[in-house]
Amino acid sequence: MAVRLRGHHLLCLLGYRGKGYSEGFCRNMTEVYETLRARPDTPIEIVEGPDDICRAFPEDQVSHCDNAGVYAKDAAILARLGFAPGRTLAWRAALERAATSVAPGDIAHLCSDCRWQPLGLCSEGVAHVRASRTLRELPSS
Repeated sequence: MAVRLRGHHLLCLLGYRGKGYSEGFCRNMTEVYETLRARPDTPIEIVEGPDDICRAFPEDQVSHCDNAGVYAKDAAILARLGFAPGRTLAWRAALERAATSVAPGDIAHLCSDCRWQPLGLCSEGVAHVRASRTLRELPSS
């Protein structure tokens, strides 16, 4: 079964370090991340709108999953990667495309309105993927 991912989550995964909106969100994101890290041939399906990561967004917070700005970010990132909703491919192929299509400095522009962008985690993640073509091991709790 394919992991369903929206455009901007293709880059969020590169910078994920175990932090998120809530404990439940982090548990879900870590599960998706570790699946892809351990099994890079896992199929992913590019979707428009909420995906397998959004499903765990905390109900007690204002959701941005259907926000027009998030859809615009998805579209811009998919355009940069040359992907479109409806495409299914191996995570390894998406990772390779990110490594060759996105530079660490691009995150400041592509994700300028993201609350996580100033932390630099995604830029670091892009740099790591460009060098190793793998996701990093998550830090121990």
